[in-house]
Amino acid sequence: MIAMHRAVWLAIVLPSSRERGVMSGLTIRELMVLGGMSLVFLAGCGGGKASTVSKDNPFPAIITISPASTLAGGAAFTLTVSGTNFISSSVVNFGGTAVATNFVSSTRLTAAVPAAAIAKDGTATVIVSNPAPGGGTSNVMSFAIGSGTNAVPTISSLYPNCTPAGGKAFTLFVGGSNLLASSVVRWNGSDRPTTVNGTSGLSVGAQIPASDIAAPGTAAVTVFNPATGVSSNSLTLTITPGGVFPESIAVDPTGKFAYVADEGCPDGSLGAVSMYTIDSTTGILTSIGLSVTTADFGAGAVVVDPLGRFAYVANASDLDINNGSVSMYTINSTTGILTSTGTISPPNSGLFDPSSVAIDPSGKFAYVAYESGLTPTISVYTINPTNGTLTSSGTVPAAGRAGTITVHPSGKFAYVTDFSSENSSEVSMYAINTTTGALFSFLGTVAAGLSATSLAIDPTGKFAYLANGGSNDISMYTIDTTTGLLTSTGPIAAGMGPRSVAVHPTGNFAYVVNHGSNDVSMYAINATTGVLTTIGTIAAGSSPSSIAINPSGKFAYVTNYGSNNVSMYSIDVTTGALTLIGTIGT
Repeated sequence: MIAMHRAVWLAIVLPSSRERGVMSGLTIRELMVLGGMSLVFLAGCGGGKASTVSKDNPFPAIITISPASTLAGGAAFTLTVSGTNFISSSVVNFGGTAVATNFVSSTRLTAAVPAAAIAKDGTATVIVSNPAPGGGTSNVMSFAIGSGTNAVPTISSLYPNCTPAGGKAFTLFVGGSNLLASSVVRWNGSDRPTTVNGTSGLSVGAQIPASDIAAPGTAAVTVFNPATGVSSNSLTLTITPGGVFPESIAVDPTGKFAYVADEGCPDGSLGAVSMYTIDSTTGILTSIGLSVTTADFGAGAVVVDPLGRFAYVANASDLDINNGSVSMYTINSTTGILTSTGTISPPNSGLFDPSSVAIDPSGKFAYVAYESGLTPTISVYTINPTNGTLTSSGTVPAAGRAGTITVHPSGKFAYVTDFSSENSSEVSMYAINTTTGALFSFLGTVAAGLSATSLAIDPTGKFAYLANGGSNDISMYTIDTTTGLLTSTGPIAAGMGPRSVAVHPTGNFAYVVNHGSNDVSMYAINATTGVLTTIGTIAAGSSPSSIAINPSGKFAYVTNYGSNNVSMYSIDVTTGALTLIGTIGT
């Protein structure tokens, strides 16, 4: 249930979706980063998730197949394929031949395998293909035909395939062929408690204790079959020194602390939150650690409440394990350290892939956009003023693919972007009951560009700016402060794949990170009309994903998804120009 790699941001800072998968040792993400390509789609590693945008179909990825073996000469059967980024036109290829395929969800397909395809002993390959535009073929899974009990085990995938050092204990799923009920996963040659998943040959799960991942490095993973006394090939799991694939950044209202949501490994698993203090004079960030307690799968969007008491992180769905979650934290006002208060699941089983969180100006209500499910939905929560925990108080349907949700500075209106890539996107407008927090009235939609991602509102509440990753421009709007309705004042060009937009606290400048061209576009804002005028660009790191402005107005911070770091800039408060003052890893 993972959405395509999506752009997801909170309130003003946008984060993303995820496009993941393991391809013969290199993930899709790794191939794209090594090739200088940007992840552009927007949409559930899935595939999910929340972050650059594209109108292309996503790359599919297979995690498991069921069954993974059968006796030769058997009858036709239904093969279930679980993974990410499946679409209605996905096709399963079994043993080199396309077979009748049924789309169940973005994470599940079923395929009708004919008896002729399993008539003889051997191994058949299983691949999923998504058609152009974009699309492509998944990693390969092996299907054993025959008894398989005397064969050498072969492993082809690890899930997750990395984890941050100092993280929590987790279950490692190992996929391949000839994996038996008696198979044992070995971590650097030592046995770990193992259970078989499904039938022989499908996959096995091993319990990895926190002590195994206490320090950065690598681990060699193999599978041993006691009955035959043979071991599989080895795959490497990386234990990273810090957070991986930073998706979004938020600065607390005092300007003293910054938090980065790290999506996690190349497959999107085991997300984390990087924590920093901010030097009020220089703007430099200093790491104060990595919160991995409950960041969950694919952390994609982080937001801090307006009073600086609590932080929330949207986590994409974890295939068949969960439908996604929102992690809740309290903030130590002296040190900035986050303390987990748990996670909250979607309010019903028909929702998954939370892509964005926004908090109203009073700090009483939270809004979560769920981009996937039976109906894309906005869920409303009340915030416990003591510990920040969320309690669901209702849902409303969203138009298109719910991406970023942004609350008006007055607290009276909310806006939800649709990062659908077909033809054009739109922004849904809602009125908010300021007493209950309910989105009690749908005000309609207004047109946007292609694959709309991040929407930001100026401090006066009169103007709004929307990054359109598919059409490489920014939509400009005026806001009727009485009705909340947006009126377009036209687009203005940005760089390649604009993904996140932020407005300076003075309301004089706007900044847009361009995921595809690795830079930040800078604009001056006309105080009367709200129209933007370009004032240049400045380089960022690889595949920048989001931007946040310090409340002092003196500094800006950009997360770089491809280079796993944060670019730090000073801001000329007269001209709006950014100047790079350094980078720090996540």
